[in-house]
Amino acid sequence: MEGVRDVGMLIGRVLLVLIFVISGFEKLTNASGTMAQMSAHGIPFPPLALAVSILVEFGCGLLVMIGYQARWAALVIFLWFIPVTLIFHVAGYRQALAQHQAMTALIQQIMYMKNISIMGGLLMVFSTGAGALSIDGRGSAAEAMGARRAA
Repeated sequence: MEGVRDVGMLIGRVLLVLIFVISGFEKLTNASGTMAQMSAHGIPFPPLALAVSILVEFGCGLLVMIGYQARWAALVIFLWFIPVTLIFHVAGYRQALAQHQAMTALIQQIMYMKNISIMGGLLMVFSTGAGALSIDGRGSAAEAMGARRAA
């Protein structure tokens, strides 16, 4: 049963952060477009915001994916995701409601609820760690195999 849990943790980590890795890579390859979008949303210092976004999304996303310092990387993404959700989706939802744009409001509501769900997954990684099939867990996996052999 531990094997199922370990594989589930690995696949879950990859699926959880895949959205960040892809988004961070897209920001890296389309820096000017991303900075324009950030400026349109009133984000101060777009070049700095872009660099932080790439580091958090792509960098921390890869760390969680491979399971290296996964707890801390998940916490960084979680904390970063709070203002991102508020600025881009909660504010967008409220604006769409004020302008009586029901479909846009619904889309923004779905987006911020998706983000809240992802934040729950990130807290789970922070709380439980990356699991045995990770760089963080390779020592614990070897110890568990040794204990099974000794028994």
